[in-house]
Amino acid sequence: MLSWNARFATVAALLAGTALFLQARARHGFAPPRIVLASFPRELKNWAGMDVPILDEDLKTLGPGEFLQRTYKNQTTDGDDVDLYLAYFPSRSDALYKHLPQNCLIDSGWSLVESGTTSLSLPGDAPFVANRYLIARGADRQLVLFWYSAYGRRVASESRIDFRLLLDSLRLNRSDNALIRLNTGLLPGEKPDDAERRLLAFAELVNPLLNNYIPR
Repeated sequence: MLSWNARFATVAALLAGTALFLQARARHGFAPPRIVLASFPRELKNWAGMDVPILDEDLKTLGPGEFLQRTYKNQTTDGDDVDLYLAYFPSRSDALYKHLPQNCLIDSGWSLVESGTTSLSLPGDAPFVANRYLIARGADRQLVLFWYSAYGRRVASESRIDFRLLLDSLRLNRSDNALIRLNTGLLPGEKPDDAERRLLAFAELVNPLLNNYIPR
C-alpha cells in the first residue's frame, strides 16, 4: 500500500495537472498577424482556382476561424483537378474533433479504401508525416493528403497536435493551428501513386505561400 505521503503527492500532482489543463483551456492565447485565407492566390503557375462555398451550418459547427475551399484546374491538361482546403483556428478548439477529414468524407458518401501515412519532403521544409487516404464513391476514386500545422510543427495525428497545443498554450501563450487538405480524383486507369505525384507537385506550389496565412 502507498504511504500517506505517497498518496498525498499523487493527489497533489493530479490536482496540479487538472488546474493546468483547465487554465490552458481557458486562455485565449496570442495569434500573430497574418494574411486572410480569402486572399490566397487563385493562380498558381498553370493552375487556376475557383472557390467552393462552405455551407452555413458547417461554418457554425466549425466555430471561430477562417476557411478556404477551392478547386484548382490545370490549364494545360484535362481532368486532373486538385481540391485545396485550408482551415485556420486562432486558438485551440473542439472543432478539431467535430470536423475530422476522415469523418467528413464518410458523411459525404465516400467510403475508405485505404488509409495510412506518407512522408512529405517539400522544398524549404524538413520532411514531415501526412495522412494518405484513398476513398471511393461508386466508380469515382480520390486520393487525399492532409496534415495539421501549428507554428511550424506539422503532424498527421489530431491527438498529437491537440496535446502540443495544450502544452504550448501555457509555454508560449499560443494555440493557433491549421488543417491543410489536398485531394484529387483518379483519372480512368490511373494508379494512386500517379495521383499522389500530382498532389505533391501541387503542394510544392502551395507550401511556400502558407507561412503568410498560417504563421509560424
